[in-house]
Amino acid sequence: MEQKTQWNFTYWMVAGLLLLVLQNWWETARTMEPVPYSEFEQALKDGRVAEVLVSDKTITGKLKSPDAKGKTVIVATRIEPDVAARLSQYNVPYARVIESTFLSTLLSWILPAVAFFAVWFFLFRKFADKQEGIGGFMTLGKNRAKVYVEKNTGVTFADVAGVDEAKEELKEVVEFLKTPQEYGRLGARIPKGVLLVGPPGTGKTLLAKAVAGEAGVPFFSISGSEFVEMFVGVGAARVRDLFEQARAKAPAIIFIDELDALGRARGTGGPIGGHDEREQTLNQLLTEMDGFDSSVGLIILAATNRPEILDPALLRAGRFDRQVLVDRPDKKGRLDILKVHVKKIKLAPDVDLEQIAALTTGFSGADLANLANEAALMATRRRADAVTLSDFTAAIERIIAGLEKKNRVLNDKERETVAYHEMGHALVALALPGTDPVHKVSIIPRGIGALGYTIQRPTEDRYLMTREELENKIAVLLGGRAAEKLVYGKLSTGAADDLAKATDIARDMITRYGMDEDLGYIAYEAQRPRFLDVPNMVSGGGRVAESTQTRIDEAIRDIIKGVFDRAHRILDDNRPILERCARELLAKETLDENAIRELTRDLQRPVLGDWP
Repeated sequence: MEQKTQWNFTYWMVAGLLLLVLQNWWETARTMEPVPYSEFEQALKDGRVAEVLVSDKTITGKLKSPDAKGKTVIVATRIEPDVAARLSQYNVPYARVIESTFLSTLLSWILPAVAFFAVWFFLFRKFADKQEGIGGFMTLGKNRAKVYVEKNTGVTFADVAGVDEAKEELKEVVEFLKTPQEYGRLGARIPKGVLLVGPPGTGKTLLAKAVAGEAGVPFFSISGSEFVEMFVGVGAARVRDLFEQARAKAPAIIFIDELDALGRARGTGGPIGGHDEREQTLNQLLTEMDGFDSSVGLIILAATNRPEILDPALLRAGRFDRQVLVDRPDKKGRLDILKVHVKKIKLAPDVDLEQIAALTTGFSGADLANLANEAALMATRRRADAVTLSDFTAAIERIIAGLEKKNRVLNDKERETVAYHEMGHALVALALPGTDPVHKVSIIPRGIGALGYTIQRPTEDRYLMTREELENKIAVLLGGRAAEKLVYGKLSTGAADDLAKATDIARDMITRYGMDEDLGYIAYEAQRPRFLDVPNMVSGGGRVAESTQTRIDEAIRDIIKGVFDRAHRILDDNRPILERCARELLAKETLDENAIRELTRDLQRPVLGDWP
């Protein structure tokens, strides 16, 4: 209100000044007539001038009576330095005047300065809105949350699929925001905070927006990294400002995305400081979560894919009371997600979404959205009228194996080596029990380093695996190297990725799953981060004696060697089939499931229990 009054006073002041300037200009234009100097002299000779005023640049004469135009003053530019001597002969009073230029001088300084500062202020505000730290001095202590209401989120629970359990948990939050008195009639209270945990791309942020869209309350959305600045105290001020705004608009939802950027456990930065600002911000968040009453209808939602690094004080009862798992969807969940994403896509009659869901084990919701978009783009490139199953299959191959490198030309020897390598994978997978069926084999280079690829199609989602099944998985990975050794008697660099994956599985069998009788049922490595698939990344580990580490390395080597020998023997027993399949692959470059099944009809499978 005070700012509005100040602006009104400014408007009136500017308007008054403009009015005075206009009035002065009008009076001058109405009474004064600019004339040539010769005409001015003629008026003097004719005796029509009553008084003369001389300035540095002009000479002004007041007429004894108005002229034909009604003007009472004539003015001419002064052009002769001896004007005083000339005027004397006409017996007319004249005077020397000093023209005041204060106002014009003042305006010549003020107006450019005002214009400069106006432009600077406008550009500075635009820059400050986009910048962090130094560029945002004017809004350092203000929160940067985006505020949505029901009509702006554009998301409801109908738009979220594949995470039914998480939706049920959050529906309770929505019901509380709509009817808080119903939940309080027996003395219960709604959780202050709900933490959504899960891998990237599973729909945590989408679920939070759906809660706001269903509840129809203000939704404050901000990332954890936006609280932390280079200036100590700024993050804490933003937390306070955020909660003040949310309380003013309660019932409301505060959503903090990527909470791990703000809520990392304190004291983990080493013996030297450097994390004071982040820790102060976290402390302020903890204080604010303790300081509000959940009955006012203020609920905090947060999302993270690294719950193991969060500060324990955040996860205690009374703060984030409830953790909701938003995991990768199972087959039914993937089918539901695909149904949501294909609504805007024109599908051909041959598209079976259940088959696509079976082919996409391990895909997150974001992966499936990308899959539907890639399939539509592929159909568009070939000028098709609808998206077919082959478009989805090609899109899956592109996502898993990478883009086809048609300009990467291999020589004949390399193509032959790749063909034997890929068929080695395929034949071992077909021969061993419990492995995923082979969907396609190709020697067309894809991605950064893949010269060929073998795609297996899981028939079901798996959550537990036995030692035998893990060894079979290693055998499939080593099948390519075994084929090269069997056919050429020498090795190439093409199995580098296979060896890394096989070694990781064997190491996990020994150090995490306790699958070696001699070493015992002991975990020698800490659990990897649950929701981030980062190779060789662990959240911490215990100390292992050097002698024990030697035994671990020997156990891993024994597993790899034994499995490799088994894969080599399978291919040796089926050498004619390997040769036949490799020649067919060289001729066609790609073999689908039906072609592989026809070529391997007489495949010899190992006897059960025949394991080295």
